Amino acid sequence: MRYLPLTQPDREAMLGVIGAKTIDDLFVDVPEAARLSGPIAGLPMHASELAVERHMTALARKNLAAGEAPFFLGCGAYRHHVPASVDHLIQRGEFLTAYTPYQPEIAQGTLQMLFEFQTQVARLLGTDVANASMYDGSTACWEAIGMARRVTKRGKAILSGGLHPHYVSVAKTMAKYTGDHLETSLPTLSAETDIDALIAAIDDDTSCVVVQYPDILGRVADLRPLADAAHAKKALLIAVVTEPVALGALKSPGEMDADIVVGEGQSIGVGLQFGGPYVGLMGCKEKYIRQMPGRFCGETVDAEGKRGFVLTLSTREQHIRREKATSNICTNSGLCALAFSIHMTLLGEAGLRALAATNHSGAVAAAERLAKVPGVELVNDSFFNEFTLKLSKEARPVVRTLADKGILAGVSLGRLYPDAAGLANGLVVAVTETTTPEDVETLASALQEALS
Repeated sequence: MRYLPLTQPDREAMLGVIGAKTIDDLFVDVPEAARLSGPIAGLPMHASELAVERHMTALARKNLAAGEAPFFLGCGAYRHHVPASVDHLIQRGEFLTAYTPYQPEIAQGTLQMLFEFQTQVARLLGTDVANASMYDGSTACWEAIGMARRVTKRGKAILSGGLHPHYVSVAKTMAKYTGDHLETSLPTLSAETDIDALIAAIDDDTSCVVVQYPDILGRVADLRPLADAAHAKKALLIAVVTEPVALGALKSPGEMDADIVVGEGQSIGVGLQFGGPYVGLMGCKEKYIRQMPGRFCGETVDAEGKRGFVLTLSTREQHIRREKATSNICTNSGLCALAFSIHMTLLGEAGLRALAATNHSGAVAAAERLAKVPGVELVNDSFFNEFTLKLSKEARPVVRTLADKGILAGVSLGRLYPDAAGLANGLVVAVTETTTPEDVETLASALQEALS
């Protein structure tokens, strides 16, 4: 539906009804000094729709699209193939216009989808229950820390050095206002994770330990010893998953006794989209469900015995209770959750496992090939579809050089940790089903030239 602006007679009629002579009369309460007296410096004047389209197209040509180059970027945002049927189905009117159900029982299609989404996420994360989505992985991570504070009545969270630095940044920002104390550290450029150090740091004041699985360097660790150590001190284990496809091959955090599991669902059904919108996943043990933020859809029957869906728990939006609320985030990612659920349904369990196997085998082949390049050392001894290379030169300028040649080589740790000199030579490389052997060979050749 196109937006049609008002005609001048329309404006005059509306002004007449409210008793104003001109539109300027509507702003008499705004001080003259605060009013704009002319065009905004540096911004172009208005243009026709055609002219704007041409200008934006010209700007877009300066971008290097993910599908037009060898692509090895990851670190929390992954390029996967999303079937065309996903985009087609999410645009159906009964889904696209429903958004978040304010009068939920009317939106039965949306509620049923969210109910099925919860089931899929709970099975994927290995948790008893899952909510009907969060904003994204980083804010879901913070919500889990806040939830742990409510459960344990403690205010100290220990964050693994392998947790994505952007997730750490979000947590630090929020902790300024809640008083939570966050213990953080940096990762080391080695195959060893910091599980032992985390276990040693847990004390009687600890509310939770937050660990990423696989971590920012792609390393995979057994979380069971960490869960046991946390529970011995009556603290919670929070596991963060930024690549949900990995759970098609790896044991889920819930199976390793994690209390709360959160993650980013972008890999399944949702494209990269210049950084968003994404969809946060969150599950937990059933005994903590009433401290969990978000909404939960449930299945029931109506007065006639027909199956129906309702919001069994709804702890925010119009029901918010300010400081007593479990969350002050005001919505979820309903459309992205729908895309996730449709893609997951199309894959099925066998399809997800096959997709995970394809990702892992491709990553293993790429790691073996790239490790043969002079000046390149493979850091990981375990990984899923993402691994870290240690280069003989600082990685950031190498990535820039390769980008200028049309190769998106990966994410330099120097970009993520600009003040950590010990990480400057690290390069995180992600390989998915969209990566071809030719792409890997192109990267290997370019790396060899850049490091020579």
